[in-house]
Amino acid sequence: MPQQLSQVRHITVDADHDGQRADNFLMAVLPGVPRSHVYRLLRSGQVRVDGGRSKPDRRLRAGETVRVPPVRQEERSTRRPPDALLKRLRAQILLENDDYLVIDKPAGLAAHAGSGVDFGVIEVVRAWERHGFVELAHRLDRDTSGILLLAKSRPALLRAQQAFSKGLARKRYLALCCGVWRGGARDVDTPLAMQQEGSNRRVRGDSEGKRAVSRFEPLSVMRLATLCEVHIGTGRMHQIRAHAESIGHPVAGDRKYGSRDQHRAVREKGGLKRLFLHAHRLDLPSAEGFEALSVECPLPEELGEVVTRLEAPK
Repeated sequence: MPQQLSQVRHITVDADHDGQRADNFLMAVLPGVPRSHVYRLLRSGQVRVDGGRSKPDRRLRAGETVRVPPVRQEERSTRRPPDALLKRLRAQILLENDDYLVIDKPAGLAAHAGSGVDFGVIEVVRAWERHGFVELAHRLDRDTSGILLLAKSRPALLRAQQAFSKGLARKRYLALCCGVWRGGARDVDTPLAMQQEGSNRRVRGDSEGKRAVSRFEPLSVMRLATLCEVHIGTGRMHQIRAHAESIGHPVAGDRKYGSRDQHRAVREKGGLKRLFLHAHRLDLPSAEGFEALSVECPLPEELGEVVTRLEAPK
């Protein structure tokens, strides 16, 4: 017979978790339970906050009581990230101070565990067992490389989240866009909405979607593609990828956005084998109790080599 946790738990939210999203709170108190199962618990109404149902993005407040249902032991993942991955990610630390940990996330590694993903960056960092508290301050797509910010305290997490939500933080990416760019920088202010197409999730322009703002600045225009720096004023799912496609210049190597013909030339000439999207700079302004934070992360070698090939004469 599969075993369950001993009983339903009622956990009072303390000051350290004040302002935390309900889904992230549950993942902290149910370690090893897949993210997909946590969301099923929330959708089914088994999780209650002060007696009422809770949405995943609800912000908890200190003093509230969260009903945590029993979870079958078999629903807990017992897998530990392999030692090679633990070591590899430690080598990817760009900066660490009392408040934050900044990782150069490799392409192909998710930010967090989920459906079909046993562990991501946050699970690996927690497996180091070096931090009493550590949470993702934002997300990066699995196939995107570069700067990923993790907070080492609740105040540091809230400071970063507020900076992102109020547009005070500056996030800049390097993207290789298919095709020859005409003109200068372009601002894209197209609302985006997620669409489920079978098992495939992607976002498209939708007047009733969430506001999304991106600015594309061309750095190097080549015969087949253009290297752009992209500034984002919002952080929607697949924002840069969807906006790039909407202006006719999809991000090279993208398997969800753009046509095969658009990607083929860059793949064959440049030898590109992954999504060419890299988070290369992050700036957080100073705030009460926190100094300003600025981090840069150069292009990975394999992406730099693609640019070199494309810039080479025929």
